[in-house]
Amino acid sequence: MFCAASNRNHSSEIIKYMNVFDEFGSLDARSLRVLLCVLEERSVSGAADRLGITQSAVSHTIEKLRGQFSDPLFVRDGRGIAPTSRVVALEAPIRRVLHDLRELVTPPVFDPATARLRFTVAANDFQRDLLLPELYRRGRARVAGLALDIVPSGIPRPDLLRKGHADLLVTPHPPDATDLVQRRLLRDRLVCFYDAAARSAPRSRKSYLAARHITLRFSPSEPARFDLHLASQGVSRNVELTVSNFSAVPSFMRGTDLVATLPSLLGLGLMENFAWCEAPVDTGRFAMYMVWHERMTRDPAHRWLREQLLAVAADLPKPARSGRRSSAG
Repeated sequence: MFCAASNRNHSSEIIKYMNVFDEFGSLDARSLRVLLCVLEERSVSGAADRLGITQSAVSHTIEKLRGQFSDPLFVRDGRGIAPTSRVVALEAPIRRVLHDLRELVTPPVFDPATARLRFTVAANDFQRDLLLPELYRRGRARVAGLALDIVPSGIPRPDLLRKGHADLLVTPHPPDATDLVQRRLLRDRLVCFYDAAARSAPRSRKSYLAARHITLRFSPSEPARFDLHLASQGVSRNVELTVSNFSAVPSFMRGTDLVATLPSLLGLGLMENFAWCEAPVDTGRFAMYMVWHERMTRDPAHRWLREQLLAVAADLPKPARSGRRSSAG
C-alpha cells in the first residue's frame, strides 16, 4: 500500500511539473540570459552591446518574457529603466536555473585525488585472480577511496551490463550485443598442464586425446568451448572430470594422471606447481577482454577504471614458451 501511494504521489508531481513546462515551454536559456543582462545594465542598449546583438533583438526578447511572466518586468525611470519587484524576485532563481543548465552540459570533472569510487566488476576466478587484486592495489593508491564489488560472471549475458548488475565485465567470451563495447586486454594460448610426479607429458596427438582430461563447464547446459572447438575438427578428448571453476582443478589433478588444457597464464599462480607442455592439437585463439555498456564510455571515472585495468594487463609477465617437462608420453 505504501509503495502504491508513493508511486501515485510521484506521478502527480511529474504531471504537475509537465503542466508547468507546457505553460512556459518557450522559455530558454538565451532569453533568461538577456533578462539578467538588462537587469544588470539597467539599459536595453547596454545589454545589446554586452551581448553582441541588436537592440531590437533585446527588446523583442523582453516583450516575449513580459507575456510569459505576466509582468512588465521593466519600467521607465528617468532616462533609464528600473526592474519591477517581480524581476528582482526572479533574479536568484534564474541564476540557479542557468547554473544548473550549465552543469547539465558541462562534462563532469574527475579528480583522482578527491574521488571516492565504487564499481562492480564481473569476472570468473581465473581473470579475477590474474588481474583484479593488482587493479585494486593500483587504484587504491591513486584515488581517495576505491571499493570493488567482485561478482562471478558465469557465462556472461548482455543484461549483466544493460541492467547495471555490473559496471565492467572481464571475460574471454564477450557477449555479442551492439550496445556493448569491448577492448582486448591480453592474448594467451592454451597449454596442457599435468602432474609430473604422476605421469609424463602427453606430447603426441594420440597420447593427448587418449589421456584422462579435467575440464571446466560454467553452465550444465553448455559444453566447454574447447570441446566444441575440437568437435569442429572432428576429434574429441576423453573428459573424465568436469568442474565449475578454475580453482578446483589443482586439487583434483594433484597425484593423478589427469591433464588440463588451460591458459598458460595460470602457470603464474594457480597452476604454478604443475608441469606443462604445448598441446599437440589445434587449441584455437585465446584472449581476454573487458566489456562495458556504451552508456559508460564517456564517464570519466569509468574511463579511469578501464585505463587502470589496461595498465595491469600490460604489465603481466609474458606467457612462458616452455615448461617443466618430463619424458615424452
